[in-house]
Amino acid sequence: MKRRILLLLSILIVFSCAQNRRQETVVEPEPQKDTVYPLGFCTDSFRVVRGKIANGDNFVGWVNRLGLPRERALALVQACDTVFDVRKMRAGNTWSAYYKDSTVLHYLVYDNSRLVQTVFRCQDSLSVWKYRKPVEIVEKSADVTITSSLWNDMTTAGAPIELIAEIADIYAWTVDFFGLQKGDRFRILYNEQLCEGESAGIQQISYAEFLRDSTCLPAIYFDQGDGGNVYWNEKGESLRKAFLKAPLKFTRISSGYSLHRLHPVHGTVRAHTGVDYAAPTGTPVMSIGDGTVISAGWGGGGGGNTVKIRHNSVYTTAYLHLSRFAVKAGQRVSQGQVIGYVGMTGTATGPHLDFRVWKNGSPVNPLKLESPPSEPILPENLPALDSVYRARKQFWQ
Repeated sequence: MKRRILLLLSILIVFSCAQNRRQETVVEPEPQKDTVYPLGFCTDSFRVVRGKIANGDNFVGWVNRLGLPRERALALVQACDTVFDVRKMRAGNTWSAYYKDSTVLHYLVYDNSRLVQTVFRCQDSLSVWKYRKPVEIVEKSADVTITSSLWNDMTTAGAPIELIAEIADIYAWTVDFFGLQKGDRFRILYNEQLCEGESAGIQQISYAEFLRDSTCLPAIYFDQGDGGNVYWNEKGESLRKAFLKAPLKFTRISSGYSLHRLHPVHGTVRAHTGVDYAAPTGTPVMSIGDGTVISAGWGGGGGGNTVKIRHNSVYTTAYLHLSRFAVKAGQRVSQGQVIGYVGMTGTATGPHLDFRVWKNGSPVNPLKLESPPSEPILPENLPALDSVYRARKQFWQ
Protein backbone atom coordinates (compact mmCIF):
# COMPACT_ATOMS: atom_id res chain seq x y z
CA MET A 1 0.00 0.00 0.00
CA LYS A 2 2.79 2.39 0.92
CA ARG A 3 4.59 1.51 -2.28
CA ARG A 4 1.49 2.38 -4.31
CA ILE A 5 1.13 5.73 -2.58
CA LEU A 6 4.83 6.55 -3.15
CA LEU A 7 4.49 5.61 -6.83
CA LEU A 8 1.40 7.81 -7.21
CA LEU A 9 3.17 10.75 -5.54
CA SER A 10 6.16 10.30 -7.85
CA ILE A 11 3.89 10.37 -10.92
CA LEU A 12 2.16 13.52 -9.66
CA ILE A 13 5.49 15.28 -9.01
CA VAL A 14 6.83 14.39 -12.48
CA PHE A 15 3.56 15.56 -14.13
CA SER A 16 3.62 18.83 -12.16
CA CYS A 17 7.25 19.55 -13.17
CA ALA A 18 6.42 18.82 -16.81
CA GLN A 19 3.49 21.20 -16.63
CA ASN A 20 5.70 23.93 -15.17
CA ARG A 21 8.26 23.38 -17.92
CA ARG A 22 5.52 23.61 -20.56
CA GLN A 23 4.20 26.84 -19.02
CA GLU A 24 7.69 28.38 -18.98
CA THR A 25 8.21 27.67 -22.68
CA VAL A 26 4.86 29.29 -23.60
CA VAL A 27 5.71 32.64 -21.98
CA GLU A 28 8.30 34.14 -24.31
CA PRO A 29 9.64 37.69 -24.22
CA GLU A 30 8.24 40.02 -26.90
CA PRO A 31 10.59 40.50 -29.84
CA GLN A 32 12.61 43.73 -29.79
CA LYS A 33 10.98 46.28 -32.08
CA ASP A 34 13.04 48.30 -34.56
CA THR A 35 13.37 52.01 -33.85
CA VAL A 36 10.99 54.06 -35.99
CA TYR A 37 12.48 57.33 -37.18
CA PRO A 38 9.96 60.11 -37.96
CA LEU A 39 11.57 61.10 -41.26
CA GLY A 40 12.25 57.50 -42.26
CA PHE A 41 15.98 57.55 -41.50
CA CYS A 42 18.30 58.16 -38.55
CA THR A 43 19.12 61.85 -38.82
CA ASP A 44 21.75 61.62 -36.05
CA SER A 45 24.05 59.49 -38.18
CA PHE A 46 24.54 62.22 -40.81
CA ARG A 47 26.11 65.64 -41.07
CA VAL A 48 23.37 68.17 -41.78
CA VAL A 49 23.46 71.41 -43.77
CA ARG A 50 20.45 73.75 -43.74
CA GLY A 51 19.36 76.60 -45.96
CA LYS A 52 16.54 78.28 -47.90
CA ILE A 53 15.34 78.05 -51.48
CA ALA A 54 16.72 81.05 -53.36
CA ASN A 55 14.87 83.16 -55.92
CA GLY A 56 15.19 81.58 -59.35
CA ASP A 57 16.06 78.12 -58.01
CA ASN A 58 14.74 75.14 -59.96
CA PHE A 59 14.65 71.62 -58.60
CA VAL A 60 17.41 70.06 -60.71
CA GLY A 61 19.77 73.00 -60.22
CA TRP A 62 19.08 73.01 -56.48
CA VAL A 63 19.81 69.33 -55.79
CA ASN A 64 22.76 69.41 -58.22
CA ARG A 65 24.26 72.31 -56.27
CA LEU A 66 23.86 70.30 -53.07
CA GLY A 67 25.95 67.46 -54.50
CA LEU A 68 23.68 65.18 -56.53
CA PRO A 69 24.95 64.59 -60.11
CA ARG A 70 22.69 66.06 -62.78
CA GLU A 71 21.71 62.62 -64.16
CA ARG A 72 20.65 61.48 -60.70
CA ALA A 73 18.82 64.78 -60.16
CA LEU A 74 16.80 64.22 -63.32
CA ALA A 75 16.02 60.67 -62.22
CA LEU A 76 14.90 62.03 -58.83
CA VAL A 77 12.41 64.26 -60.64
CA GLN A 78 10.88 61.12 -62.15
CA ALA A 79 10.81 59.46 -58.72
CA CYS A 80 8.76 62.38 -57.38
CA ASP A 81 5.81 61.25 -59.53
CA THR A 82 2.62 62.45 -57.76
CA VAL A 83 4.28 62.90 -54.34
CA PHE A 84 5.91 66.27 -55.04
CA ASP A 85 5.43 68.79 -57.85
CA VAL A 86 8.94 70.16 -58.52
CA ARG A 87 7.39 73.23 -60.20
CA LYS A 88 5.84 74.36 -56.92
CA MET A 89 9.06 74.89 -54.96
CA ARG A 90 8.78 78.23 -53.20
CA ALA A 91 11.57 80.72 -52.63
CA GLY A 92 12.19 81.19 -48.92
CA ASN A 93 11.12 77.69 -47.88
CA THR A 94 13.73 75.91 -45.78
CA TRP A 95 15.56 72.65 -46.49
CA SER A 96 17.97 70.24 -44.74
CA ALA A 97 20.63 68.18 -46.56
CA TYR A 98 22.11 65.06 -44.89
CA TYR A 99 25.63 63.96 -45.84
CA LYS A 100 28.06 61.12 -45.17
CA ASP A 101 31.78 61.34 -45.91
CA SER A 102 31.41 65.12 -46.13
CA THR A 103 30.28 65.29 -49.76
CA VAL A 104 27.91 62.36 -50.41
CA LEU A 105 24.29 63.55 -50.27
CA HIS A 106 22.11 60.78 -48.83
CA TYR A 107 18.86 62.54 -47.92
CA LEU A 108 17.26 65.89 -48.64
CA VAL A 109 14.29 67.26 -46.68
CA TYR A 110 12.20 70.12 -48.09
CA ASP A 111 9.81 71.98 -45.76
CA ASN A 112 6.57 72.41 -47.69
CA SER A 113 5.05 74.15 -44.69
CA ARG A 114 5.27 74.21 -40.93
CA LEU A 115 3.44 70.88 -40.84
CA VAL A 116 4.49 68.99 -43.98
CA GLN A 117 7.93 67.94 -45.22
CA THR A 118 9.04 66.07 -48.35
CA VAL A 119 11.90 63.60 -47.94
CA PHE A 120 14.12 62.65 -50.92
CA ARG A 121 16.39 59.60 -50.72
CA CYS A 122 19.31 60.42 -52.99
CA GLN A 123 21.37 57.20 -52.77
CA ASP A 124 20.67 53.57 -53.68
CA SER A 125 17.11 53.37 -55.02
CA LEU A 126 15.79 56.91 -55.39
CA SER A 127 12.50 57.53 -53.63
CA VAL A 128 10.34 60.36 -52.30
CA TRP A 129 7.79 60.49 -49.48
CA LYS A 130 5.87 62.97 -47.36
CA TYR A 131 6.10 63.38 -43.61
CA ARG A 132 3.43 65.19 -41.61
CA LYS A 133 4.57 66.44 -38.22
CA PRO A 134 2.45 65.53 -35.19
CA VAL A 135 -0.04 68.24 -34.28
CA GLU A 136 -1.74 68.99 -30.98
CA ILE A 137 -5.19 70.59 -31.11
CA VAL A 138 -5.84 73.04 -28.28
CA GLU A 139 -9.10 74.89 -27.62
CA LYS A 140 -8.54 78.59 -26.98
CA SER A 141 -10.67 81.67 -26.55
CA ALA A 142 -10.47 85.36 -27.40
CA ASP A 143 -12.56 88.19 -25.97
CA VAL A 144 -11.90 91.45 -27.80
CA THR A 145 -13.60 94.83 -27.39
CA ILE A 146 -13.17 97.30 -30.23
CA THR A 147 -11.39 100.50 -29.25
CA SER A 148 -9.67 101.43 -32.54
CA SER A 149 -9.91 98.71 -35.21
CA LEU A 150 -10.46 94.98 -35.47
CA TRP A 151 -6.85 94.39 -36.56
CA ASN A 152 -5.27 96.49 -33.81
CA ASP A 153 -7.49 95.23 -31.02
CA MET A 154 -7.22 91.55 -31.99
CA THR A 155 -3.41 91.67 -32.26
CA THR A 156 -3.15 93.64 -29.00
CA ALA A 157 -5.20 90.88 -27.32
CA GLY A 158 -2.65 88.33 -28.58
CA ALA A 159 -5.02 86.63 -31.02
CA PRO A 160 -3.43 84.87 -34.02
CA ILE A 161 -3.50 86.90 -37.24
CA GLU A 162 -5.36 84.06 -39.00
CA LEU A 163 -8.20 84.48 -36.49
CA ILE A 164 -8.89 87.98 -37.83
CA ALA A 165 -9.42 86.71 -41.37
CA GLU A 166 -11.50 83.75 -40.15
CA ILE A 167 -13.88 85.86 -38.08
CA ALA A 168 -14.20 88.37 -40.93
CA ASP A 169 -15.17 85.57 -43.32
CA ILE A 170 -17.74 84.08 -40.93
CA TYR A 171 -19.47 87.41 -40.29
CA ALA A 172 -18.92 88.83 -43.81
CA TRP A 173 -22.69 88.65 -44.49
CA THR A 174 -23.98 89.95 -41.15
CA VAL A 175 -21.46 92.46 -39.73
CA ASP A 176 -20.34 95.63 -41.50
CA PHE A 177 -16.63 95.64 -40.67
CA PHE A 178 -16.30 99.15 -42.09
CA GLY A 179 -18.87 100.34 -39.58
CA LEU A 180 -17.48 98.78 -36.38
CA GLN A 181 -18.07 101.04 -33.38
CA LYS A 182 -16.14 101.60 -30.20
CA GLY A 183 -17.44 99.10 -27.65
CA ASP A 184 -18.37 96.41 -30.18
CA ARG A 185 -17.19 93.04 -28.91
CA PHE A 186 -16.14 89.69 -30.37
CA ARG A 187 -16.02 86.54 -28.24
CA ILE A 188 -14.50 83.55 -29.98
CA LEU A 189 -13.86 79.87 -29.19
CA TYR A 190 -11.42 78.29 -31.61
CA ASN A 191 -9.16 75.28 -32.07
CA GLU A 192 -5.51 76.09 -32.68
CA GLN A 193 -2.95 73.67 -34.10
CA LEU A 194 0.33 73.47 -32.18
CA CYS A 195 3.38 71.90 -33.81
CA GLU A 196 6.65 71.59 -31.91
CA GLY A 197 5.32 74.04 -29.35
CA GLU A 198 4.46 76.76 -31.89
CA SER A 199 1.20 77.79 -33.52
CA ALA A 200 0.60 76.10 -36.87
CA GLY A 201 -2.62 77.92 -37.66
CA ILE A 202 -6.29 77.92 -36.79
CA GLN A 203 -8.09 74.65 -37.38
CA GLN A 204 -11.56 76.15 -37.04
CA ILE A 205 -13.71 78.54 -35.04
CA SER A 206 -16.21 76.44 -33.11
CA TYR A 207 -18.30 79.31 -31.73
CA ALA A 208 -18.33 83.10 -31.83
CA GLU A 209 -20.46 86.02 -30.73
CA PHE A 210 -20.65 89.59 -32.01
CA LEU A 211 -22.09 91.91 -29.37
CA ARG A 212 -23.28 95.49 -29.78
CA ASP A 213 -25.29 97.05 -26.97
CA SER A 214 -27.99 94.46 -26.17
CA THR A 215 -27.67 92.65 -29.51
CA CYS A 216 -25.82 89.32 -29.72
CA LEU A 217 -25.17 87.58 -33.05
CA PRO A 218 -23.90 84.02 -32.45
CA ALA A 219 -22.03 81.95 -35.02
CA ILE A 220 -22.34 78.22 -34.28
CA TYR A 221 -20.19 75.68 -36.12
CA PHE A 222 -22.28 72.71 -37.21
CA ASP A 223 -21.38 70.63 -40.27
CA GLN A 224 -24.33 68.84 -41.85
CA GLY A 225 -21.97 66.90 -44.11
CA ASP A 226 -23.51 68.23 -47.32
CA GLY A 227 -20.55 70.40 -48.32
CA GLY A 228 -22.56 73.57 -47.73
CA ASN A 229 -22.71 76.19 -44.99
CA VAL A 230 -21.30 75.27 -41.55
CA TYR A 231 -22.08 78.42 -39.52
CA TRP A 232 -25.57 79.18 -38.21
CA ASN A 233 -27.33 81.44 -35.73
CA GLU A 234 -29.31 80.06 -32.79
CA LYS A 235 -32.43 79.79 -34.95
CA GLY A 236 -30.75 77.59 -37.52
CA GLU A 237 -30.51 80.38 -40.10
CA SER A 238 -27.42 80.38 -42.27
CA LEU A 239 -24.87 83.12 -41.66
CA ARG A 240 -24.03 82.93 -45.36
CA LYS A 241 -26.19 85.45 -47.16
CA ALA A 242 -26.87 86.10 -50.80
CA PHE A 243 -24.46 89.08 -50.80
CA LEU A 244 -21.24 90.07 -49.08
CA LYS A 245 -21.41 93.23 -46.97
CA ALA A 246 -18.53 94.81 -48.91
CA PRO A 247 -16.68 94.07 -52.17
CA LEU A 248 -13.19 94.38 -50.67
CA LYS A 249 -11.49 93.90 -47.32
CA PHE A 250 -10.31 96.27 -44.59
CA THR A 251 -10.19 99.69 -46.21
CA ARG A 252 -12.13 102.82 -45.32
CA ILE A 253 -15.19 104.52 -46.73
CA SER A 254 -14.11 107.83 -48.24
CA SER A 255 -17.53 108.87 -49.55
CA GLY A 256 -20.99 107.51 -48.87
CA TYR A 257 -24.26 107.30 -50.76
CA SER A 258 -25.75 110.76 -51.28
CA LEU A 259 -28.24 112.44 -53.57
CA HIS A 260 -26.53 115.82 -53.01
CA ARG A 261 -22.75 115.57 -52.94
CA LEU A 262 -20.15 118.16 -53.90
CA HIS A 263 -18.13 116.45 -56.63
CA PRO A 264 -14.42 116.45 -55.64
CA VAL A 265 -13.25 117.08 -59.24
CA HIS A 266 -15.97 119.10 -60.93
CA GLY A 267 -16.91 121.14 -57.87
CA THR A 268 -20.63 120.83 -58.58
CA VAL A 269 -23.38 119.33 -56.47
CA ARG A 270 -24.64 116.08 -57.95
CA ALA A 271 -25.95 112.72 -56.76
CA HIS A 272 -23.50 110.01 -55.78
CA THR A 273 -25.47 106.77 -55.93
CA GLY A 274 -22.66 104.55 -54.66
CA VAL A 275 -20.11 104.11 -51.90
CA ASP A 276 -16.44 104.98 -52.35
CA TYR A 277 -13.94 102.67 -50.67
CA ALA A 278 -10.46 104.17 -50.43
CA ALA A 279 -7.84 101.47 -50.99
CA PRO A 280 -4.38 101.12 -52.53
CA THR A 281 -4.09 100.53 -56.26
CA GLY A 282 -4.14 96.79 -56.96
CA THR A 283 -6.36 95.83 -54.01
CA PRO A 284 -8.53 92.86 -55.14
CA VAL A 285 -12.20 93.67 -55.72
CA MET A 286 -14.74 90.85 -55.24
CA SER A 287 -18.21 90.22 -56.53
CA ILE A 288 -20.62 90.48 -53.60
CA GLY A 289 -22.68 87.58 -54.95
CA ASP A 290 -23.13 84.97 -57.65
CA GLY A 291 -24.08 86.38 -61.02
CA THR A 292 -23.22 87.04 -64.66
CA VAL A 293 -20.90 89.80 -65.90
CA ILE A 294 -22.96 92.15 -68.08
CA SER A 295 -19.99 94.28 -69.11
CA ALA A 296 -16.30 94.70 -68.35
CA GLY A 297 -14.79 97.74 -70.04
CA TRP A 298 -14.61 101.51 -70.11
CA GLY A 299 -17.68 102.99 -68.42
CA GLY A 300 -19.31 106.29 -69.21
CA GLY A 301 -19.69 109.32 -66.96
CA GLY A 302 -16.13 109.26 -65.63
CA GLY A 303 -16.38 105.78 -64.12
CA GLY A 304 -13.28 104.51 -65.93
CA ASN A 305 -12.79 100.74 -66.07
CA THR A 306 -16.07 99.27 -64.85
CA VAL A 307 -17.44 95.78 -64.21
CA LYS A 308 -21.21 95.37 -64.06
CA ILE A 309 -22.81 92.17 -62.72
CA ARG A 310 -26.42 90.97 -62.83
CA HIS A 311 -27.08 88.77 -59.77
CA ASN A 312 -30.73 87.94 -60.38
CA SER A 313 -33.90 89.53 -61.72
CA VAL A 314 -33.82 92.10 -58.90
CA TYR A 315 -30.21 93.10 -58.15
CA THR A 316 -27.35 94.45 -60.27
CA THR A 317 -24.00 95.79 -59.02
CA ALA A 318 -21.18 97.84 -60.57
CA TYR A 319 -17.51 98.30 -59.65
CA LEU A 320 -15.90 101.51 -61.01
CA HIS A 321 -12.41 103.06 -61.46
CA LEU A 322 -10.65 99.68 -61.69
CA SER A 323 -6.98 99.55 -62.67
CA ARG A 324 -7.50 96.25 -64.50
CA PHE A 325 -10.02 93.45 -64.98
CA ALA A 326 -10.09 89.82 -63.86
CA VAL A 327 -13.28 88.86 -65.73
CA LYS A 328 -14.92 89.45 -69.10
CA ALA A 329 -18.46 90.07 -70.33
CA GLY A 330 -20.69 87.00 -70.30
CA GLN A 331 -18.65 85.22 -67.64
CA ARG A 332 -20.40 83.56 -64.71
CA VAL A 333 -18.90 84.61 -61.35
CA SER A 334 -19.32 83.34 -57.80
CA GLN A 335 -19.60 85.18 -54.52
CA GLY A 336 -16.19 86.39 -53.32
CA GLN A 337 -14.54 85.87 -56.71
CA VAL A 338 -12.01 88.58 -57.68
CA ILE A 339 -13.42 90.52 -60.64
CA GLY A 340 -10.87 93.35 -60.83
CA TYR A 341 -8.42 95.54 -58.94
CA VAL A 342 -8.68 98.99 -57.36
CA GLY A 343 -7.41 101.88 -59.46
CA MET A 344 -8.15 105.51 -60.33
CA THR A 345 -9.20 105.31 -63.96
CA GLY A 346 -11.79 107.79 -65.20
CA THR A 347 -12.54 110.85 -63.08
CA ALA A 348 -10.88 110.26 -59.72
CA THR A 349 -8.62 112.14 -57.30
CA GLY A 350 -7.02 108.97 -55.89
CA PRO A 351 -7.22 105.19 -55.95
CA HIS A 352 -10.59 103.93 -54.75
CA LEU A 353 -13.52 101.71 -55.65
CA ASP A 354 -16.88 103.27 -56.46
CA PHE A 355 -19.38 100.51 -55.69
CA ARG A 356 -23.00 100.75 -56.82
CA VAL A 357 -26.16 98.66 -56.43
CA TRP A 358 -29.46 98.73 -58.32
CA LYS A 359 -32.67 97.09 -57.10
CA ASN A 360 -35.32 96.61 -59.79
CA GLY A 361 -33.44 99.16 -61.89
CA SER A 362 -33.30 101.90 -59.22
CA PRO A 363 -30.11 102.83 -57.29
CA VAL A 364 -30.06 101.88 -53.61
CA ASN A 365 -27.63 102.58 -50.80
CA PRO A 366 -25.16 99.63 -50.73
CA LEU A 367 -24.67 100.08 -46.98
CA LYS A 368 -28.39 99.51 -46.37
CA LEU A 369 -28.74 96.57 -48.73
CA GLU A 370 -30.93 93.87 -47.21
CA SER A 371 -29.57 90.44 -48.05
CA PRO A 372 -31.90 87.44 -47.86
CA PRO A 373 -30.53 84.41 -45.97
CA SER A 374 -29.48 81.17 -47.62
CA GLU A 375 -31.22 77.86 -46.91
CA PRO A 376 -31.70 77.21 -43.15
CA ILE A 377 -30.36 74.14 -41.39
CA LEU A 378 -32.19 70.88 -42.04
CA PRO A 379 -35.11 70.55 -39.57
CA GLU A 380 -33.83 67.20 -38.28
CA ASN A 381 -30.51 68.85 -37.31
CA LEU A 382 -32.04 71.73 -35.35
CA PRO A 383 -32.12 69.89 -31.96
CA ALA A 384 -28.44 68.94 -32.30
CA LEU A 385 -27.56 72.54 -33.24
CA ASP A 386 -29.44 73.79 -30.18
CA SER A 387 -27.46 71.41 -27.95
CA VAL A 388 -24.16 72.65 -29.40
CA TYR A 389 -25.29 76.27 -28.98
CA ARG A 390 -26.24 75.82 -25.32
CA ALA A 391 -23.00 74.00 -24.50
CA ARG A 392 -20.84 76.65 -26.19
CA LYS A 393 -22.83 79.55 -24.75
CA GLN A 394 -22.10 78.33 -21.22
CA PHE A 395 -18.39 79.01 -21.71
CA TRP A 396 -19.06 82.76 -21.43
CA GLN A 397 -21.51 82.54 -18.53
